[in-house]
Amino acid sequence: MSTFKAPKGTYDLLPPDSAAYLAVREAIAAPLRNSGYGYIETPGFENVELFARGVGESTDIVTKEMYAFETKGGDRLALRPEGTASVLRAALEANLHKAGNLPVKLWYSGSYYRYERPQKGRYRHFSQVGAEAIGAEDPAIDAELIILADQSYRSLGLKDFRILLNSLGDSECRPVYRAALQDFLRGLDLDEDTRRRIDINPLRVLDDKRPQVQEQLTGVPLLRDYLCDACKAYHEQVRELITAAGVRYEDDPKLVRGLDYYTRTTFEFVHDGLGSQSAVGGGGRYDGLSEMIGGPALPSVGWALGVDRTVLALEAEGVRLDLPSTTSVFAVPLGDEARRVLFAKITELRRKGIAADFAFGGRGLKGAMKSANRSGARYTLVAGERDLADGVAQLKDMESGEQRPVALDTVVAELTRLLG
Repeated sequence: MSTFKAPKGTYDLLPPDSAAYLAVREAIAAPLRNSGYGYIETPGFENVELFARGVGESTDIVTKEMYAFETKGGDRLALRPEGTASVLRAALEANLHKAGNLPVKLWYSGSYYRYERPQKGRYRHFSQVGAEAIGAEDPAIDAELIILADQSYRSLGLKDFRILLNSLGDSECRPVYRAALQDFLRGLDLDEDTRRRIDINPLRVLDDKRPQVQEQLTGVPLLRDYLCDACKAYHEQVRELITAAGVRYEDDPKLVRGLDYYTRTTFEFVHDGLGSQSAVGGGGRYDGLSEMIGGPALPSVGWALGVDRTVLALEAEGVRLDLPSTTSVFAVPLGDEARRVLFAKITELRRKGIAADFAFGGRGLKGAMKSANRSGARYTLVAGERDLADGVAQLKDMESGEQRPVALDTVVAELTRLLG
């Protein structure tokens, strides 16, 4: 056994469990690829300032959870704690917004890093699939993203998730609400850290999950009562479009999300089977983020769905994913000549797109058949010297246990037909 272990708060993904994670990533990505979103990959680390400006100086992510470090060359970098700021930075740097086709629609998949207190469903490295639509202010694009996320979850067989929806207003109506909220919060019994937040970003206090804070928020002013007419109309259109698409949601006037860049449409996907870490994903509109990181005005919207949390939600509902078998055919050669012949057959099957594996290491029949069993293969191909002399291999159906000889020159065609 190695003396090294995975760092605290991280995990390794190993077969067979890793197959579920791959299936979840694929299920989230499929509707996006089908809706005009192109794939983007960004570095695992960025300039610290990108997240400080983009995510927000007052957020827990930036003040407490970011892995920041200085390079040998004196650059201040941080492991990415979320995806949106990096994607927007990359799109601006490549001038994608100038190509004339707005919105620029992008999707991504990767690992993100936050220094948090590890617990089930909350790790220091976690995996997300996200989508961003950059450069269009249109309720239909907000609705599209919510509908696509809903479609992803339903395609996996998830049922017990809820979509929470809110509007955070814009630069016209948010300041009026902010002042009213600050007045209310200053009258509460809060600790020093939380009081500091009232001045920097009072919305953060609404997002505080501690019972001693939540109990005091009865009667807190709600943003929806302060929305300007334009924001109200915009939000109403988003709601109408997702309702018409048959997607159910709940209005949550206290929903604010943990990042400073959100404006207008904000949403969260929650699953009640996950205990305190109930959010499986979320997102919203971030119309001012481009200017915050030095770009032109580019109203945008996006979301990120947690792969780890989605897998936990599937477990909580008892959903078993229909995963393709990693191996369909397993070859067991007995002797050197059989090894050469069957290896060639396995290579041919693989080229035809059939998942095939081989008993490596020259083990005896008993040990090799154990490996065939463990592989989950539907068929096993066995050949020894006598079989080769007869020009056949023994084909065993691992489900029924039936075994029959098949001519070597037709074995690939026969397996292709059987696995159809």
